[in-house]
Amino acid sequence: MRTVSRRCRWFLSFLLVFTLLSMCSPLGVHADGGAPNLAYVSGTPSGVTVIDVLQGKVTKLISVAGDPSTILLSLDGRFLYVTQPGLGQVSVILAETGRPVCTARLPGKPAFLALDQYSNILYAAGSGAALVTALDPTTCEVRHVFKMESSVYGLAVAVVATGSSVTHQLLVAGTDALTIFDDLTEQQLGKIPIPNGPQYLSLPPGEIVYVTTRQGTVDAVDIRTRAVNQLLTGGAFGPMDYNALTDEVYVPDEKHNQLVVLTPVFAGSTLPREPNRVIHTDTPPKSVAITNDGLLGFIALRGGKVLMLDLLSRQIAYSVDVGGTPHFIITGLYPPSTYITPPKAPAKQASTQGMITSNIPVVVACVLAIVFLILVLILLLQRRPKQKVGRQRRRPSRH
Repeated sequence: MRTVSRRCRWFLSFLLVFTLLSMCSPLGVHADGGAPNLAYVSGTPSGVTVIDVLQGKVTKLISVAGDPSTILLSLDGRFLYVTQPGLGQVSVILAETGRPVCTARLPGKPAFLALDQYSNILYAAGSGAALVTALDPTTCEVRHVFKMESSVYGLAVAVVATGSSVTHQLLVAGTDALTIFDDLTEQQLGKIPIPNGPQYLSLPPGEIVYVTTRQGTVDAVDIRTRAVNQLLTGGAFGPMDYNALTDEVYVPDEKHNQLVVLTPVFAGSTLPREPNRVIHTDTPPKSVAITNDGLLGFIALRGGKVLMLDLLSRQIAYSVDVGGTPHFIITGLYPPSTYITPPKAPAKQASTQGMITSNIPVVVACVLAIVFLILVLILLLQRRPKQKVGRQRRRPSRH
């Protein structure tokens, strides 16, 4: 019993340390799926349907017109960002109530979104216009317009560490190239030719961007060297997501009714043999979302169903009927139960130093929590020898 007690004590201590370090981790790119509380599906009869992950059923219908396509969530799950190409607009909605916060009318039938959580900028674009609009995600005010040389077919944001500095990059899939901007200075950083026509983008941590093309391939693109390597061919690939624990990338293939799982590609290493494995579906998969903890996956199917995949056992846990023709799926936190006035957006040219400064209270709190935990561990370790000595003193004599 004493051994078990000590093991439990060490396990709980390790768990606390891991939790604190996770809370205090530096800025990084999160998986698109989000936290495993709710799943949001666009393209359903109501517009957006909400599934409670624990209950495994639809718990809310959010009325959104205009055939909503790409949807995203704020980091705290409060705001739902929705493209409405049928109405030519992007809307910000309170996820808890479904009440609209603001709307931006944009050219080009916007269907694509990307969100920079740290500089607080929402990017929107569509294939009907050669531009990308940067919006304030709390007011829908236009902050900048990036002019392109072609129509836009996909968007993504990357936070890239270069030495002692951090660069926020906006990646735009055009007709035949991937264009990269610094989303803080708004300057173009480069262009990478993708002859097959880039479309959907996925950016796991690191230097590799996964790109599906309109000609049915999946490429791995090195952001630094601009090298392009083809991983898959012969499919009809949709919006991807990655597993934050394993860096595996999940790619819906509508042509073959399967979800393709890719072995992670690392810069400067030999390309792995792809795919790692495939997950077959009864109907074409349209979109996939992997939760941040790497335990669950959600597959939106063309026939109006959503499958919940247990990634550890690699089994389908349940399916939910949502109806319609799903376009996109994400997961996220339960939204806060009360409305709080959104914070004022940072200045247009916000620097990385400024963003770090704004997080000083969080850093200080984490440091104090870790110091407190260390002191508790020291007291526990000192207490055990004293208890042992006390037991020895109380032991009766055998004479």
